[in-house]
Amino acid sequence: MDELTARALDLAQESFIAASGPGGQNVNKVATAVQLRLDVFALRLTPPVFHRLKQLAGTRMNSRGEIVLTARRFRTQEANRTDARDRLAELIEQAQVEPKKRAKTRVNRIGKEARIRSKKARGSVKATRGKVDW
Repeated sequence: MDELTARALDLAQESFIAASGPGGQNVNKVATAVQLRLDVFALRLTPPVFHRLKQLAGTRMNSRGEIVLTARRFRTQEANRTDARDRLAELIEQAQVEPKKRAKTRVNRIGKEARIRSKKARGSVKATRGKVDW
């Protein structure tokens, strides 16, 4: 875990809410789901990293610049808390990875000529279509 991820996990605010799903009668009594909120602007990210994080977060980022993750997969509060923190860490680490630049490709002379030949052939097929004159 790098420095930025550790800082994000420190800044994240946790709240526990009632969950649906596994847990039986316990689910009605104990708030086992975890809602993790992180103010992205507090991280002071560089613009490219911020835009990648915003794209990766999608609907999990609200208009105030907070990433809201809800974890309710497990029966226990602690397991859901760990799950939410892991998911947030993974999201931030993915945003830091710079995508590879696409290398431009060039078509050689033979490829260009083959393309033109196929276009001419297709054009002649279309030119010969039409009404039949009886």
